[in-house]
Amino acid sequence: MDPAALKAALAERAAAEGFVAMGVTTPDAIPQAKPRLAAWLAAGHHGTMGWMERRADWRGDPAALWPEARAVVMLAESYAPEADPLATLAEPEAGTISVYARGRDYHDRIKPRLKRLGRWLIAAGGGAVKVFVDTAPVMEKPLAQAAGLGWQGKHTNLLGRGFGNWVFLGAIFTTLALPPDAPEPERCGSCTACLDACPTGAFPAPFRLDARRCISYLTIEHAGPVEEGLRPALGNRIFGCDDCLAVCPWNKFARAARDVRLAAPADAAAPPLAALAALDDAGFRARFAGTPVKRIGRTRFLRNVAYAIGNAGRPALLPAARALAAEADPVLAEAGAWAAARLLAAQSGADRDGAPRPPSPIAADRPT
Repeated sequence: MDPAALKAALAERAAAEGFVAMGVTTPDAIPQAKPRLAAWLAAGHHGTMGWMERRADWRGDPAALWPEARAVVMLAESYAPEADPLATLAEPEAGTISVYARGRDYHDRIKPRLKRLGRWLIAAGGGAVKVFVDTAPVMEKPLAQAAGLGWQGKHTNLLGRGFGNWVFLGAIFTTLALPPDAPEPERCGSCTACLDACPTGAFPAPFRLDARRCISYLTIEHAGPVEEGLRPALGNRIFGCDDCLAVCPWNKFARAARDVRLAAPADAAAPPLAALAALDDAGFRARFAGTPVKRIGRTRFLRNVAYAIGNAGRPALLPAARALAAEADPVLAEAGAWAAARLLAAQSGADRDGAPRPPSPIAADRPT
């Protein structure tokens, strides 16, 4: 099959598999990625994510990952929410879980379809393929921009004119020489909505993220205690953060998720904090089986729940906070004790005024 015809046929099959966009680039199309990654790592903006350093050479140079590859097929799947993803932030006795983690793990949904596309590509055009879904040192977002899917916004996430920024990305590396697409230019203009929305000031500059201040990093990747000055800014976010994604004006073009497997349980968006705090290890595994939440484990998750309880300002949650303070793990116990102290302060305010008041938020230091 002619390479252009093969690419067109692949795009049709990708659409049939539920992907909202497909583009092709070459492994050497992002020469700027390696020095930018090196500067980001040198600044320590990766926090405790040592794996970002260990394979930096491969991550910064897709051609080094698989020298035989001649093309990279980038695909995007929408997970755009139907309701306002920030609405649950106003429910202090419930936890807010990032939209992408409310249903089945995206790795399990996307990789089988990438493999099917890869097998079809081999059957139709020959050659060999390797497929990746956030499971290898591949810089998917720069590659997706080079492939014309969209561009990296000021929040560093990929967004496109046809689907906003609610997308998962997958890659098919192939030894076939498919015609590349033109890269997509950056179209954020003067908008700073995503930067302004960040609760912790995690963006020292547009297009640059300091993960050490990012709520997604703090609640998912970071294993130790969260800095006390940042805890109030977590609010009730117990796994990830969607604020910078949710406010992007390009989301008016977002396509609602088409895969029925993206549907999350009814209580996935705002589960009650008291019920979560009572989960033992078996209960945690059962409650979050098959979801991204399970990967961080009960201890880290309940640490996040403890912070949310402390931020709730609801004395009724004091028994839950005290139970967490009695846990054997020192990080979780400290988080529970912090939460209990915050709730006692709220209760003291209620006793004086006759009406409950939440603890005074401690503003996180924002970079100037």
